[in-house]
Amino acid sequence: MTTPSLTSTATASTAGNQESGRPLFGTVLVANRGEIACRVIRTLRALGIRSVAVYSDADAGARHVREADTAVRIGPAAATESYLNIGNIIAACRESGAEAVHPGYGFLSENADFARALDAAGIAFMGPGVEALNLMGDKIRSKNHVAGYGVPVVPGVARPGMTDAELIEAAPAVGFPLLIKPSAGGGGKGMHVVEKAEDLPGILDTARRVAASAFGDDTLFLERLVTTPRHIEVQVLADNHGNVIHLGERECSLQRRHQKVIEEAPSPLLESLPHGAEVRARIGEAACNAARSVSYSGAGTVEFLVSDDAPDEFFFMEMNTRLQVEHPVTEMVTGTDLVEWQVRIAAGEEVTVRQADVELSGHAVEARVYAEVPEKNFLPSTGTVYLLDELPADAGGRIRVDSSLVEGLVLSSSYDPMLSKVIGWGADRAAALDTLDRALAGYTALGVETNVEYLRLLVNDPDVRAGRLDTGLIARKLPELVFRLVEEAELVAAALSSVAASAASATHDGDSNGSPWQARSGWRLGAPAPLRVSLGTPDGGVATVAVTGAVASGPVVVAVDGGPERTASLSLTEPGRAVLDLHGEVHDYALATAPDNPSRIFLGNQGWSCRLDVLTREARLERVRAAIQRDEGDADPAVRSPMPGTVVSVPVKDGDAVEAGQVLASVEAMKMEHQLVAPLAGTVHLAAKPGDLVKTDQVLATIHPAPRPENARDNNTTGETTNGEGAQ
Repeated sequence: MTTPSLTSTATASTAGNQESGRPLFGTVLVANRGEIACRVIRTLRALGIRSVAVYSDADAGARHVREADTAVRIGPAAATESYLNIGNIIAACRESGAEAVHPGYGFLSENADFARALDAAGIAFMGPGVEALNLMGDKIRSKNHVAGYGVPVVPGVARPGMTDAELIEAAPAVGFPLLIKPSAGGGGKGMHVVEKAEDLPGILDTARRVAASAFGDDTLFLERLVTTPRHIEVQVLADNHGNVIHLGERECSLQRRHQKVIEEAPSPLLESLPHGAEVRARIGEAACNAARSVSYSGAGTVEFLVSDDAPDEFFFMEMNTRLQVEHPVTEMVTGTDLVEWQVRIAAGEEVTVRQADVELSGHAVEARVYAEVPEKNFLPSTGTVYLLDELPADAGGRIRVDSSLVEGLVLSSSYDPMLSKVIGWGADRAAALDTLDRALAGYTALGVETNVEYLRLLVNDPDVRAGRLDTGLIARKLPELVFRLVEEAELVAAALSSVAASAASATHDGDSNGSPWQARSGWRLGAPAPLRVSLGTPDGGVATVAVTGAVASGPVVVAVDGGPERTASLSLTEPGRAVLDLHGEVHDYALATAPDNPSRIFLGNQGWSCRLDVLTREARLERVRAAIQRDEGDADPAVRSPMPGTVVSVPVKDGDAVEAGQVLASVEAMKMEHQLVAPLAGTVHLAAKPGDLVKTDQVLATIHPAPRPENARDNNTTGETTNGEGAQ
């Protein structure tokens, strides 16, 4: 499905320079991957510019590789050896003849060394100059710098090179609760809230490790924690001729552990103020002053904290010297293609839009779709996309999807788990939220677990609808969210799908030769015998569906787990779509099976999806035994990795006595860190060390239980997934 085209303030019909008539660029290399690479390639195509994709071994079949005019391999899966390898990117530019590089966001987009290397190679960088990258890339320096230009900053202590002891000594003057922030990097990674002084030393240790791992720099600073904070950022455009404008603000207050989840433009806070236009002008001018202070060039974002209790006040947090993930909402309400302006500014053109010309039309809301399992503490997920339908046919330009997905794509654990962004536009905020909700309800990506259901729950939350937002809202709401469970209809649909597929396979294989005696259907003389299908459910349980009759020839009789008999029929309305009639109730599903494993069935409906496995006798017995153990309260002494990844920390030693819930190891995958804890008290025996590459379900440690009183029960404590942030 296609994405709605973007309008632009500049003519997109040719790639010519407005002043000289010369081409902007003949060839541009996109030094990124995923949905942002696809999005940049789309604008390059509209401008008539040849696009070059780069890819690691893990991304050889990725969508951005398919959509570019040409593609160059830059190394193995590890980002440090591919997307973060400056030498390999420069070599790819030379090989492809690229005259310019668009860095996207993340990876090398804010790397001053990369900008220097491109300049030395005579290749244009679609971003700001080295001075801006250096100043704004360091949160300590940037905060101190912009304060000298009249930009308000959050109180705190921010000096380069402070040791843990110095930070601990300075903390009381900042006040608790406070926020630890890494000086390098962005995207909210590595930030930690500290509620009381005694927690500070331990969290500083975690913060330094995470900062060093994520950004190669463990410099930290402290800021006062602003109560009921709202995250409002301003989009700026600046050229090399002294012109700086802003394109309004975005509100990004819906966050989970400092990671944005839903963003919108304009801000409902400013829209609700009687003098909102005046505040918008002031915060916009502050953002422009921050850009002017470093002679900024290109598209950038200045982020502010605004207290919900005092919306007239705002504080500078940082400047992102690149395109933001949430840039589409600004494009939707201004009609401006920000990537096109990045291209034109890098080619030396002047921004022709004046501040008085900028108008915000309607409202836009964006939701980030991640490969993760919200019900399991947002554990990242991997898999293969077997069925994809991202954009309703009747979108009418009000829905936009920026995506990295294609059917058949195998998701790698080497990169960020964000898959796509769904954006809805409306004449007002309520209409935009309704549009986004409809888009998410129709979003189907079977074969990988996503957060789409969670996004719909947030979009329909009363506080979100009312615009009562702050950065802690999701944390408060999450325990109240009720996720949909697998019910009778899904079990019946999966069972009938499996039975029909088996019958079709038997007929195709010619096993029966038309004889009922040779058919693998349980056929017998007299009354038909029910066919029993055992299904493994997402919670690790087992359900049995008894099916009596021939699925292909009409309604059958079904019974789930010995319950009442009901009539049911399953029909395929189109490829990947199935309709179940269960005793007069009609259910519409997206349906897919894994080509290499037909016993693995995926169902989707209204943004919700699940996987059900048709179990062999052995697999069913194993699940039943595991369920009995759980009922008895026996914790599994084996500590297994929940995902493929890298062991980054093992804070215990082999043979240590540990308590239930104590952290034994941390595994990093998809740019997130998952802490594995002891399920029970006892002696730990380790099977992994830092740096080890591990697979899903690989045993990393085993607990030899400590003696316990008779009839005592252990608590099975689960770990916590963090965005590289340690314990929260």
